[in-house]
Amino acid sequence: MEEDTSLSPEDELLDNAPLLEDERDELEDPEFDVESPPQEAELGACPAPCCSVKQPNTDADKTKKKAAVEDRARTFHLRKNLSYLDKTQEEKDLFIQKTREELRACRQRMELIHTQQASMAAAIASEREAGNAAAVGRLQAAARRLCTELENERDLQAKITVLLAESENTMWHVELQQGQLEDFRKSNREEAEAAERYLQVHAAQQLRREKAAVEKAERNQRLRMRKSLLIQQGHGLGQRKLAEDAQKNHRTAVKFLKASLGRIREREKEEEAVSRQHTRRRMDAVLALKSSIAANRETLRKFQAWSRAKGQLAERRAQAEKEAILAQGGNTFKHLFHQCRHQELEAQTRAFEEEQRLRKQEIVGRILKEEAEERNRKKRLPPSTATGRWTLRDKTWSYVSAFCEGKTTAPATSYLPEDGVEPPEPSGLLRAVSIESVHGDLGINLEEQTLAEPEISGLWNEDHKLYQVPKEDVDRKPVGGTKMDKDILARTMERLRTGLVHRQVASGHEFKGRPFNSKPEMIHFKDFDVGKVYKKKITLINATYTINYCKLVGVEEHLRDFIRADFDPPGPMSAGMSCEVLITFKPMINKDLEGNVSFLAQTGGFSVPLKCSTKKCSLSLDKELIDFGSHVVGETASRTITLTNVGGLGTEFRFLPALETCETDDSRSLLRMSSLFTYEDKSLYEKTLTSFSEHQLEGYESSHVDVHSRKESEKLDNRDPEEAQPAEPERLTAMMPSVEEPVEITLGGVTEGALGPFSSVKVPIIFAPTIPGEVQTRFKVTFKTPQCPTLYFRATGVAVDVSVWVPKPSVDLKICMYDRLYQASVLVHTRSNAALRLKFEVCKELRGHMELLPETGYIQARSSYSVQLKFLPRHSLPEDAGKYFDKDSRVLEAPMTIWVADQTKPVGFTVHAVVTTSDLEISPAELDFGCCTIYEAVRTEVSLRNHSLLPQDFGFVRLPKCVDIQPGDGFGTILPLETLQFDVIFQPTKAKEYSFELVCKSEINRCFKLSCRAVGVHPPLELSHHQIKFAATALYDTSVATVYVINSHLSMNSLTHSVPRIGSEDASPVGPTSFEFLLPPDSPITIAPSVGTVLPGKRCLVQVAFRPVLPEELIRQEALQTLNKELETKPFGKDTATQRRDLCRLSLSTLRLHNRDQPLQVSTHPSLELQEQQLKASSDRYQAAQASLARAFRGKFDKFVVPCVIASGDTKDRKGSEPLSFSPHNTLYLELWCPTVAPSVVVTSGKGKTVFDFGDVAVGHSDMKKVSIQNISPEDLALKFSVLDPSGPFVLLNPCGRLHTGETKLLVLSFSPRESVPAQEMLDIVTKRGTLTLTLMGSGVASVTTCSIEGDVLNMGYVIARESVSSGFKLQNNSSLPVKFCVQLDSLCSRSAEAQQQLPQFLASPAQRTQVVGTQNFSGQSVFSVAPVQGIMEPGKTQDFTVTFSPDHESLYFSDRLRVVLFKKTVSHQILLKGAAREHMMFVEGGDPLDVPVESLTVVPALDPEHREGDSQPGPPSPDVEELRPILVTLDYIQFDTDTPAPPATRELQVGCIRTTQLSPKKTVEFSLDSISSLQHKGFCIEPSRGSVERGQTKTISISWVPPADFDPDHPLMVSALLQLRGDVKETYKVIFVAQVVTGH
Repeated sequence: MEEDTSLSPEDELLDNAPLLEDERDELEDPEFDVESPPQEAELGACPAPCCSVKQPNTDADKTKKKAAVEDRARTFHLRKNLSYLDKTQEEKDLFIQKTREELRACRQRMELIHTQQASMAAAIASEREAGNAAAVGRLQAAARRLCTELENERDLQAKITVLLAESENTMWHVELQQGQLEDFRKSNREEAEAAERYLQVHAAQQLRREKAAVEKAERNQRLRMRKSLLIQQGHGLGQRKLAEDAQKNHRTAVKFLKASLGRIREREKEEEAVSRQHTRRRMDAVLALKSSIAANRETLRKFQAWSRAKGQLAERRAQAEKEAILAQGGNTFKHLFHQCRHQELEAQTRAFEEEQRLRKQEIVGRILKEEAEERNRKKRLPPSTATGRWTLRDKTWSYVSAFCEGKTTAPATSYLPEDGVEPPEPSGLLRAVSIESVHGDLGINLEEQTLAEPEISGLWNEDHKLYQVPKEDVDRKPVGGTKMDKDILARTMERLRTGLVHRQVASGHEFKGRPFNSKPEMIHFKDFDVGKVYKKKITLINATYTINYCKLVGVEEHLRDFIRADFDPPGPMSAGMSCEVLITFKPMINKDLEGNVSFLAQTGGFSVPLKCSTKKCSLSLDKELIDFGSHVVGETASRTITLTNVGGLGTEFRFLPALETCETDDSRSLLRMSSLFTYEDKSLYEKTLTSFSEHQLEGYESSHVDVHSRKESEKLDNRDPEEAQPAEPERLTAMMPSVEEPVEITLGGVTEGALGPFSSVKVPIIFAPTIPGEVQTRFKVTFKTPQCPTLYFRATGVAVDVSVWVPKPSVDLKICMYDRLYQASVLVHTRSNAALRLKFEVCKELRGHMELLPETGYIQARSSYSVQLKFLPRHSLPEDAGKYFDKDSRVLEAPMTIWVADQTKPVGFTVHAVVTTSDLEISPAELDFGCCTIYEAVRTEVSLRNHSLLPQDFGFVRLPKCVDIQPGDGFGTILPLETLQFDVIFQPTKAKEYSFELVCKSEINRCFKLSCRAVGVHPPLELSHHQIKFAATALYDTSVATVYVINSHLSMNSLTHSVPRIGSEDASPVGPTSFEFLLPPDSPITIAPSVGTVLPGKRCLVQVAFRPVLPEELIRQEALQTLNKELETKPFGKDTATQRRDLCRLSLSTLRLHNRDQPLQVSTHPSLELQEQQLKASSDRYQAAQASLARAFRGKFDKFVVPCVIASGDTKDRKGSEPLSFSPHNTLYLELWCPTVAPSVVVTSGKGKTVFDFGDVAVGHSDMKKVSIQNISPEDLALKFSVLDPSGPFVLLNPCGRLHTGETKLLVLSFSPRESVPAQEMLDIVTKRGTLTLTLMGSGVASVTTCSIEGDVLNMGYVIARESVSSGFKLQNNSSLPVKFCVQLDSLCSRSAEAQQQLPQFLASPAQRTQVVGTQNFSGQSVFSVAPVQGIMEPGKTQDFTVTFSPDHESLYFSDRLRVVLFKKTVSHQILLKGAAREHMMFVEGGDPLDVPVESLTVVPALDPEHREGDSQPGPPSPDVEELRPILVTLDYIQFDTDTPAPPATRELQVGCIRTTQLSPKKTVEFSLDSISSLQHKGFCIEPSRGSVERGQTKTISISWVPPADFDPDHPLMVSALLQLRGDVKETYKVIFVAQVVTGH
């Protein structure tokens, strides 16, 4: 028996454990040391000397530490083995119990089968006796089936028995190993108990310490409480005192608050009174303006009529003159042409003269202005600067005066007087002149002659010697150095300052900007006095990120004489810290100064602006227009105007009337107008001036300052007289009054005086009208200070001189409606000293619509009278009013007349009103809701339009119960000309036909009706819910809701309950009713089942799922945009192999199309269109775009209405695909609210893909993928994972429980297929905000290989000992993966521990022999060998294997098992190798086995020369010695009970000749069997009895036996015969024939 080289389970555990060095590294980890029990608990108490003695040798300490670590590692290893053995024992114990239960059940089944066989045999016998052949055949088949089952159970029993024995053997080994580790278990238990005792002692000590600490803390707490009570008492006294003080202060504050509130209320009342007064004045001014405009329009109409009449008169004169010329025989055309030309020349001449005069006046004005400035300048200069020489201004004066007096133009030199002669005074006509305008008019060339002279005579002479600087002054350098030195110094300082600046970076951010902020931002010294000293402090705050420094650089050079900065550098300043700088200002001159105070910080320089302002005057008027309103002639009214100075410098003021400027502007405008008239229109112009002398310009607001704009307008008027001519009638209405009119608006007593700084003065303006009409006067305010501009303001008033007048000449009734009564009071005043009779008259066109009551009345002296105006507009008003009513604007202007007795001129006033309708229009005029179920509501939009110009309140009243109107329940206010949309909601309560009217009432009780009709439907089915509101669902998540479809129609009795019907039609039948939900296309809604049938009284469960997804088109567009960006970023000229392949795929037609239309698009991105066509939902780019859009999703809300049609009948009853007759009226509707939000958890790895394809993985192997998920929601999320299939191939290795906001975690997924099928599972990551679904895909690919050997047995046959023979077989890889294989022989593999514990095979019974490894070579070499041993088979390829059989001695039981192992795990094929070896070339096989198929360790040949008698010398046996080899042949003759003769019993023997390479005298083997006749006599038949066999061939000897007539069945027949074989030696076999008769069933 060979030596067992396999490993025990303990050895396997040791081999599988990690190395000792690795364990040592793990044990030295601090966490391991902390978790390990104390050394005192593990090793027990150590003697005192052991603890006190210290070895100085560090090597010894290291050795001890290393030994301690090794002991600890060994202990850990033993503990691990012990726990593993305990676990193995429990598993094996449980397995043995289950196996015994299975064995017991198997035996019970076998007993049951035996019982069934007995009963079956009895039944067969009875049926056979009855002659029922069919039943006998059937029962025999059942008996054979029972036999088969019995055999199966026996096989199962044998297997279970073997398995039970193996398990018990394993248990024995486990118990042995546990026994070996029992000592360690006890020591480990003792160590644990010692550790527990140590922990108990330690806990007791810790408890005592904690109790002491608690007591101490309680004492401290009591002390603190006592102290806090004392403090609270002290605080209580303080709080009481504070409360009393607070109450006292509160009473005082309430007293002062009441006084302050009283003053505030009084101030508010005064302001309100002033506001009312101002509003009243503005209203009076507007009314006056309106009346003035009306008067001007009337005057303009008169002038237009007069102009038309004058034009007609001129035409008649021209016609008469033309007729006279024709009568005289002259040329009328020539005469008229000369006349027109003459008029045009005259008009041009007048225009030119007027233009010249205007330009002269402009020059004079400018000269006057310059003269005033020159006088002011001369007053400021010393008297010595004056000279008697002619200046440029004097020469200009002389020229202008000569030109105005009509002198001819002379050379410029003639105007130069001699020295000492004073120039002539300028004429009074001239006011101002400009040098540029004079030169432009006279054409004087400045280059030829100039009038400029020096102020000092002889200054500009050529013989004047310039001042020479003394040499000593030239050589002397200035105090501050030369200019170059200063520049060098400035550049050097700039470089130094630049070097001092450092960048400041904090937290990765570089500071940029102003390093220090100044409070205040600007240093401003206002209203300073020369000689005084002013000081101001500024605060500099560090605005940088970190510490900074600040240094004073100084002030600008022009400020150094006046400004001094005192700054003490504080050193390093943290961010936000501040420092102070004192600025001292000592003014020496009265001048505005501006500059900067410069500082230098570590991060750069900065400056604080500085400004010094002198005292100035800031003057203003509180108003520019004073409107006195209407006053009677003879009365006096007074108003005040306030002049305010908010500056720090006082001045003297003077109020003057601005008459000169007005006259100049007047004459200018009149001259401009006169140039546009012809000679014939001159009289019209003069009459216009005289007629308008009593009127003033209403809107005149131009000032003296706005001269430039008027000049431009004059130039435009001069350039385009034709364009300006149509506007002349309007300009005539805005002319100034005559200068000769009396002044009615004058200034009060205070007209001049001094105005101090920050003060104001009030000046009264008095209006004393003397002539009726409108009066306007313009005033100006001049100041002594030249820098103060002149201020202007206007005062207007209206003087009236009528005895009876209406204060409100226009009665505005606003907007009125037809058929509504409107009233107003008209107040009439009188100035008369006697009572007057008044008669009120309405124009005849409006007498049917308007009335004045009373028609006649008396007004007392100097009093007022009120008349009532009633206005009731009828619908015929537009036709009756005629010209007083504008149909487009709906404006009514009705003139009213008041006749005064003894007065020819009536007093009139106008009634204004906008008349509008009150109609409301409802469209459409009729509503048809159609068919509507009682479970639903139908909504229809109607529009309500307001044709009125007024807002109207409305409401739909007396609505039926089945109707609702929204919004506002049908009530509201509609604005003018507005259209409102309303929803009319109709929901029937029962099945019938509806017809009703909706009434809309307005606020004036007008009714507008809307006709409606509908049909109520009661469907046979109903829904449990008609509206489903899904929770906020994340993208690609699913929300599910449940709804029931109920069939409650059980009876046709309409008296007890309402039956389903459509309107008034017949009721629906009772029975099964089908339904179908019609989903909208491309909706994220799924309904299951969507089609079904509900029986009466039953209900059907329907699940509605909402799974929002992104539109596929949107995802494709995003993917294409990403692809386009990628292509744009790639180099254009780079032609890769992929692009060339894509170009090849393009069709020729596509290339031609692009070459013809867009030749440059093909070369730009040729693969873009291809990739667009190949973009599928499974592509990586598509999934990346989908993830990107899902991450950026902002949420949306969708609402779906799903109809559910109903039909009577069952869906199973329809024929084929014939649809049911669904009625469109019996339709239910399910409303779904679907809010969609962005996913809370997204995948960040793999471009956000949620589909993970593991690809093809071999069965039995595993592949892993890592997935990164991130929480993008604003809150932390708890994660839950769906349960994957426990028996499936997918496993989540590291589930996590919580994911914080913004956190990313890595999930590891494993795919381990167990069978060759595609696998797919969904892993749901569930949070409270949604579910993220990961799709896991993979295909398990079985390593399918096929072997060319059938039956898994390879018999090598017979071979001569010490020779070899080879045989081959093939393996084919039928899988789609490369297969790694290795070939193993059982004889070369180490046997397991179980095989070592079994009995030797030659001692076991034949039923228990499972050893496949047979006889082996004596030399130790393997009998069988195979090549190749390992390799890789590609998919679809075939691998050839060669098996060689090489025995080294004779044996018939050479065997081995060849195993093909794939991937070092799976055994795909087990091939049993068999072979036999002989010393000689012949062999016989067949017969029954007579010995065990296992050899002993020592082989003793049966004819060993040592054991042969009479032979003393060992050697090989002689070929002549006859050797008998027994062969047992058993023949069983089966005897049936029937009369049919049974077939003979047959057996076969094979005689063969081995093919050998050795030289042998004989090439064949001869065989012969003797005693043939005796065998035939006993019933044996042997064919052939002799013969020969060629090499490599076998021959069969057939043996058959039929019992002879005298055969006794109770005694088997046994005979023998000799079989002789002759080859290279002679062999004799004794063939023993044993024959018996067996009874068959």
